[in-house]
Amino acid sequence: MRPTEECGPVPEDPQHAVVVWRNRALRLLDHVPLPIAVVEFGGRTLIVNRAMAAEFGLLPGQFRSRKILEFFTLRDSDTLQALAEAVRLHRRSRYPARVSWTPACGGERQGVMTVDLVSDSPEQTPNLLLSLHTVEPVPDVPPPRPRAEASPVEARILAAAARGATTAQIAREIGLTTDGVNYHLARLSRRWRVPNRTALVARAYATGVLAAGTWPPEPAVS
Repeated sequence: MRPTEECGPVPEDPQHAVVVWRNRALRLLDHVPLPIAVVEFGGRTLIVNRAMAAEFGLLPGQFRSRKILEFFTLRDSDTLQALAEAVRLHRRSRYPARVSWTPACGGERQGVMTVDLVSDSPEQTPNLLLSLHTVEPVPDVPPPRPRAEASPVEARILAAAARGATTAQIAREIGLTTDGVNYHLARLSRRWRVPNRTALVARAYATGVLAAGTWPPEPAVS
């Protein structure tokens, strides 16, 4: 009689089972779109998934045994100290660390590396499970162009002056006296610190009081 008939099924080799589950975990890891790596506490790389390797235009195997800080610059100097303290106290907390790196496409990137301490038991020196989250840079938006202060009446006076109207013509158009037009022009000159009507018109265009690209000149729409 065969041994299996006398004693039942031969138990599965535990080492074989570990290999099977390890291979399954690695295949699953490779399909995760988030860049992930597992490194020793000293920084030597054990595993990276495809997303992490692709960030640098490499294959996962090209990371093996290389220091993870060959690829990343740590921006939080306190992170390593916090990790060392966590290992000493057998903690298994999660630690975010700001990092920067140069990807395969060139140009520096910045992001947050989330560090989890993992081990089979608290007594073992843990490995580090790293997951990379890219922080998209905020585009440089030019500050809004400062707009000079001008009342609606002043803007209409400036538009008329930009058309080449005389003081008398501006007065008739706006419904003021010539002295009233001169008063507003003199007040604008003092406020904007410009010497003459030509400079007033130029400043009005430069600061958006008058609409650009419009003829005849008109006040800009607020």
